[in-house]
Amino acid sequence: MPGRMPAYFFGHGNPMNALEQNSYTRGWSKIGRETVRPKAILCVSAHWYVPGSAVTISTSPRTIHDFGGFPQPLYEVNYPAPGDRELALRVKQLLAPIVVESSDDWGLDHGTWSVLCHVYPKADVPIVQLSIDETQPSEFHYDVGRRLAELREEGIMIVGSGNLVHNLHTYAWGRHLHEPYDWAVRFEERAREFMKGGEHGPLVQYEKLGREAMLSIPTPDHYLPLLYVLGSSDARDEVSFPVEGVDGGSISMLTVRVGG
Repeated sequence: MPGRMPAYFFGHGNPMNALEQNSYTRGWSKIGRETVRPKAILCVSAHWYVPGSAVTISTSPRTIHDFGGFPQPLYEVNYPAPGDRELALRVKQLLAPIVVESSDDWGLDHGTWSVLCHVYPKADVPIVQLSIDETQPSEFHYDVGRRLAELREEGIMIVGSGNLVHNLHTYAWGRHLHEPYDWAVRFEERAREFMKGGEHGPLVQYEKLGREAMLSIPTPDHYLPLLYVLGSSDARDEVSFPVEGVDGGSISMLTVRVGG
């Protein structure tokens, strides 16, 4: 069994990254080559943002194409990674008394497979997804990460998939905006400083960080997966940023690694 695993937050961005070779996807591939292979992955994706908590229990989770208006080849992507019922039950055990439903309907959404198809292209690492309960405050999500931290000692890689900065209203659709917005840069810089210093409180209570935070996080769905990853860390963990960049001026592609 692998030793204590690192945890990752991936800025997944455009689902087309699943098919492309660029600086982001090459960085994801490098992570897969250089990280000890986990026993399994527990993934928290921005795209399973629903009322209540649930885990996937299918042993063959389906590839979900949860988007519209993209080229046909993207809808033909299949990422046939197996599920892991044992891990799903372990998650439920760790989170009790929180009620965590077992879902046989949900599979792997693009927040999961568009990144992991580069990290583990053979789709041979079991994956379980955990939903984000949209009814709960940010402190709840950070606390869930803390409860799940034991999994890292058991060879499980905890993955959050979203974007630190995710503002589609200001995104440069169809235009080539080479420079990110100043507010996006400033918020990412502040967030990095907090993470490097182990100061998670301001990131949990991000609404108090002012205008730059509100522009960067107009809705919480893509931000909250980061809190699960930070919650799973402790004082032993160094923080690094193996993938960087801003897409379209307002989508941070930052990858955060804790530990390992």
